[in-house]
Amino acid sequence: MTAAGVVALVLLLAIAAYACAGGTDYGAGFWDLTAGGVERGKRPRWLIDHAMAPVWEVNNVWLIFVLVIMWTGFPVFFRTVFVAMWLPLALAAVGTVLRGAGFALRKPARRLAGRRLYGAVFAIASLLTPFFLGAAVGGIASGRVSPGTAASVANWANPTSLLFGLLAIAMTAFLGAVFLAGDARRFGASDLDGHFRRRAVFALAAVAVLTVVMLFVTHGDAPHVWHGLTHGVGLVLVILAAVAAFATGWLLLGTAEARWSRSTAVVAVAAGVFAWGVAQRPYLIPVSLTVADGAGATTTLRWLMLVTAVAVVLVFPAVAYLYWLDTHGALEPLTDADLRGPAGDDA
Repeated sequence: MTAAGVVALVLLLAIAAYACAGGTDYGAGFWDLTAGGVERGKRPRWLIDHAMAPVWEVNNVWLIFVLVIMWTGFPVFFRTVFVAMWLPLALAAVGTVLRGAGFALRKPARRLAGRRLYGAVFAIASLLTPFFLGAAVGGIASGRVSPGTAASVANWANPTSLLFGLLAIAMTAFLGAVFLAGDARRFGASDLDGHFRRRAVFALAAVAVLTVVMLFVTHGDAPHVWHGLTHGVGLVLVILAAVAAFATGWLLLGTAEARWSRSTAVVAVAAGVFAWGVAQRPYLIPVSLTVADGAGATTTLRWLMLVTAVAVVLVFPAVAYLYWLDTHGALEPLTDADLRGPAGDDA
């Protein structure tokens, strides 16, 4: 494999990681938006706050990694995408900032009106951000942009883009519900476990329906990607995603503790992302920009591979360990009882 091919694979891995890690956070925001009024939504929102608090900032590491690889490894690709689709990407960037600000500020807000305002910002931005990111990906997949393409609404407001945007929302809602159900079991909240299990199943059904519709739409609107998804390695990955999704649904509908549902859900989403990436081969943008033509200088690619290797050794294990600590309940916030000394201790 060439240096450009290796870097392209790293880029796809980073996108898959962000889709799974960041997607879970976006999904939590979706369920925050649909949790209901103050009283009915109090417990689901309590769980969302506690589940997201330790890792929501860390998940953006994957997005930064994606951007760094794009502009250093594939500058032509980066310039083409950000010129032709600056509006949805700008809206996604604003949404990322607003959802972080809303999540961080709503908990310490003392007035109910302030908590509602910040909560609404967090929830609505969690819905719009994955949609605009998905719409941009749909514009790439359908080949509507190429080097020199001017910015236009048609680049990202088309059948494939709209479906990719809706599918991104459904997938994040699916991941968010699966992980929140697991957190509910960890906190011993059996009612919330059932609450989010049901929503995960509904979101999975929406993902399945949108995927089938997408295959029909891409047949005429994005033929290169459709061919890649229905043949060879792309088809294998689609089947893997379907099997993992079915396994997740079976685990969620079972009466026993769905311990492995998180793993199967991540496999389903990651396999779907990889299926899209493989389906575009050998193009970064079908059918106008290949991986080789869009790559930067060979020296730059080699240094980028070295930096990635250093990150694999130093950064990724730390992030993986953080996720492990979070999912095993080792990052619970301190309470007043934790901060008090032993009875009778005045020190």
